[in-house]
Amino acid sequence: MTNNMKTMELCIEVDGGALRGTLTRPEPEQGLIIFAHSNDRGRHCPHNDAVADALNRNGFATLQLDLLTSNEELIDLRTHNLRFNVSLLSLRLIEATDWLTQQSFTQELRMGYFGTNTGAAAAFIAAADRPNIVGAIVSRGSYPNLIGLSLRRVQAPTLLITGEQDLPALCANQDTFAQLQVKKRLAIVPRATHLFKEPGTLAEAAQLANQWYQEHLVSAMQAV
Repeated sequence: MTNNMKTMELCIEVDGGALRGTLTRPEPEQGLIIFAHSNDRGRHCPHNDAVADALNRNGFATLQLDLLTSNEELIDLRTHNLRFNVSLLSLRLIEATDWLTQQSFTQELRMGYFGTNTGAAAAFIAAADRPNIVGAIVSRGSYPNLIGLSLRRVQAPTLLITGEQDLPALCANQDTFAQLQVKKRLAIVPRATHLFKEPGTLAEAAQLANQWYQEHLVSAMQAV
């Protein structure tokens, strides 16, 4: 466990604008987890913050990343379309991942993805396109119908987390699990609904994510 944290705001230039992100780095750090969000509310969502905080305390740097530019977020507030444009979101995540591999403060870190909803779909596509960079994926509430054939191309070990009481997400994740051809696990959190608001359920999800990253980022790196 570590309590020594440094936080910095990032502006990542991409085709069409810039992406905003919040990078939190513990000392020492043993990997970087990129949180994929499709709108500003996701980056500042207390539920995502709680998961990121738990990972930080266990030695993982986290980047909470918006996958839409400021102008696109304004458009999306009116249309509600861009947040579901998984092709755009995955392209942005790939651009951000490539940028991070070129920065002195992150280029040596083993990287993993944490995605929710359409951000999870984008994470699967980006991981399939960057198999040598992305070492593990944790997904909550993914949409397999938005991912297409990319699931079968994913090489990173994948953990799917869903709530026992969130039946639509449970069915979607069961479908995703069946399509994945890598080391995988479907974790069903008892009593949890879609937002994991029930006492103790979010902490359990965060612990599941930490264990997955410890096994597939840290232990895998030490074995090399």
